[in-house]
Amino acid sequence: GGGGASASAEDDPAASDATFLFASESVTESHPDKLCDVISDAIVDACLTLDPASRVACETVCKTGVVIVLGEITTSASINYEQVIRDAVRDAGYDDPAKGLDYKTCNVIVALEEQSPDIAQSVDATKVEDIGAGDSCVVFGYACQETPELMPLSHVLATKLAARLAEVRKDGTLDWIRPDGKTMITLEYGTGEDGAPVPRRVHSIVISAQHSEEVSNDKIASDLMEHVVRPVVPPDLLDDRTLYHMNPSGRFCIGGPHSDAGLTGRKPVVDAYGGWGSHGGGCLSGKDATKADRAGSYAARWAAKSLVAGGYCSRCSVQLSFAIGLPHPLSVRVDTYGTCKNKNGVGEKDLARLVETKFDLRPGCIVKELDLRRPIMRKTAAYGHFGREEEEFKWEKVKEI
Repeated sequence: GGGGASASAEDDPAASDATFLFASESVTESHPDKLCDVISDAIVDACLTLDPASRVACETVCKTGVVIVLGEITTSASINYEQVIRDAVRDAGYDDPAKGLDYKTCNVIVALEEQSPDIAQSVDATKVEDIGAGDSCVVFGYACQETPELMPLSHVLATKLAARLAEVRKDGTLDWIRPDGKTMITLEYGTGEDGAPVPRRVHSIVISAQHSEEVSNDKIASDLMEHVVRPVVPPDLLDDRTLYHMNPSGRFCIGGPHSDAGLTGRKPVVDAYGGWGSHGGGCLSGKDATKADRAGSYAARWAAKSLVAGGYCSRCSVQLSFAIGLPHPLSVRVDTYGTCKNKNGVGEKDLARLVETKFDLRPGCIVKELDLRRPIMRKTAAYGHFGREEEEFKWEKVKEI
């Protein structure tokens, strides 16, 4: 009787717990909002390359045949902004008016001014350690044990699907594909012994790929399955109940800035954790690292990843808050969602103090420690700022705590 029931539950982990669905989405580097992130970060990098102390807050907006860049930049560098913008549009694959934008002929409008002297005087300092936060903000970092890179699996797979969508366009695998594209994946999760979510299977996959006029919907669906889904999604997560929606709108020839205006900072969850954890609301791209939205977000991820990798918890969110002009964070909070392991006697309530002790969270020290004055920002602008093992992404290098 009773014994048999418990044995069967152990044999089938899915039988013993309630499951839930969680969806994450991503976009290609040429999606209109992402294109704007890339252009904004290309400008940040152009400034940092020539003047590592550049102050940049740069917003980009794009629509059919036009790219507008507006914001505040203080730099000693002399930069041909129009050239930087056209090069980024070209790299995104927009080289023909039929695609909604052509880097050769699009109208480029540049409306940049210097940083407000009121803000500048509150940030400026003789020593980098004493730099004040460039703005008041709240940031979150997140990490979990779902993947080797300590990121949520739904986010990782959505991001990889979007990156693959761009890859098959750029390497010529699919000749019908155009630059704009969006992906979404919904996973069914169970719950582990410590309460942390455990991915069980893929519930559904949605891919919208911009395409040329002549290709049929059947070919789009079979090509996306063969060349995008199968190379990315682990086969053991797919089953006969998995739902696939390939270009569910039925037609997606008109795309890019032609069909939707793009704006910097409008894909903040794609940039972060795919909806897991929390989000402080500030975007990352177009900002130099004295802006605490950017430096603080990187430091919060660094701390969260280090806590999980160090065995202090199975998953956690780290919140930091900063006030404009002040060189120290106002608050630090760590939430382990009940997964704290009390390693070395460090309980949940002790983790915030541990983070403050082991990480110098002054904006200037984050900039120095993570080397954020290098021109590495454009690389972060598409396919996520976190969970990528790139040499330049020092916030992904676990700190021994």
